[in-house]
Amino acid sequence: MAAIVAGRARLYQTVRTAHLERAHALAPATILYRATRKDFDRTLAGDLDLVPAGPVRAAWLLARSGVRQLEVNEPLMLRSLPRTALAIAVLRLRPLIGGPRTRIVSYAIENADPFDQSVSGRARLTRRAHRLLSGFVWSSLDRVAFGTESAQRTYGAAFSSRPGPAQSAEVLALPAPCTCPGQGVDDTPRVLFLGALSARKGFPQLLDAWPYLKVRLPNARLTILGTGPMADQARALSDADSSVDLHINPGRAEIHAHLRRSTVLILPSQPTPGWREQVGLPICEGLAHGCTVVTTTETGLAAWLAAHGHTTLEPSVAPDDWARALDVALRHRRSRDSVLGDLPEVDGRLAADAWLFGG
Repeated sequence: MAAIVAGRARLYQTVRTAHLERAHALAPATILYRATRKDFDRTLAGDLDLVPAGPVRAAWLLARSGVRQLEVNEPLMLRSLPRTALAIAVLRLRPLIGGPRTRIVSYAIENADPFDQSVSGRARLTRRAHRLLSGFVWSSLDRVAFGTESAQRTYGAAFSSRPGPAQSAEVLALPAPCTCPGQGVDDTPRVLFLGALSARKGFPQLLDAWPYLKVRLPNARLTILGTGPMADQARALSDADSSVDLHINPGRAEIHAHLRRSTVLILPSQPTPGWREQVGLPICEGLAHGCTVVTTTETGLAAWLAAHGHTTLEPSVAPDDWARALDVALRHRRSRDSVLGDLPEVDGRLAADAWLFGG
């Protein structure tokens, strides 16, 4: 059986490429995870301490370890609650038998209270269990860092009657400028869609808006990077329109290259029951490469984006409204340096991590 040798660990439900890239920039820690996401890049995992573990095994490994600091998934991430609560319970009991106390921290970006939805039947029992577990996790945290203002409001409302972490801070989930090499933006008005080709990420809205944009700006080009349930629709558009380039499941180097060449990144995220765009990794990647962002008011970064020269629209606007917003962003393009100048020198997630685990 694997052992945890570091004094710091991270207990995640799932891991993705972004976790791996970030782990290389952070202090060494064991990452306990249950599953990998579709974008998991195994080439980045080679020198990291990654341990697959279900709830019981993760709790057992933590109990036998000398871990003094543990990051857990946020309390409103319902599917992770059983493993998180079990691990916390074990670690909180450990000092009673002479073991060390563990600082437990979390990074929170959830901006849709999952308990706001009405449920009936058996779902009520599940809801009750989730409420108990999430309240236990929330009350057990020593520190929490909020990645967006909307997440802080959501947690304040969800746990208004419960004691919370001893310390909290807001550290916006903004990226630092990316230093990757490559070709910069040319004079071609390029729109980039990056991410899951799905209804939730607003891909149908982009498909509907594209013909309207071509009327407004005939020389506009669209690059689609991603994979998902609407891949066939993406292929159909690319086959029918020579100004549309499609790359299914591209590698990281290719993604960076297209980000550097693009003028505008679009992410028309659409709300679904129990879900809102928390931040939007494509938004962060676009900002880090100097792209102007056109997105919806759903993202937790909406207020910051609107205040810094980007465009946020209500998710239900008409296709021509999306086309108009893209047209304005492309014609009145901001310089790459202007976009990058609004970003922090240190990636917000890394800054939050430093605060969570700091003295």
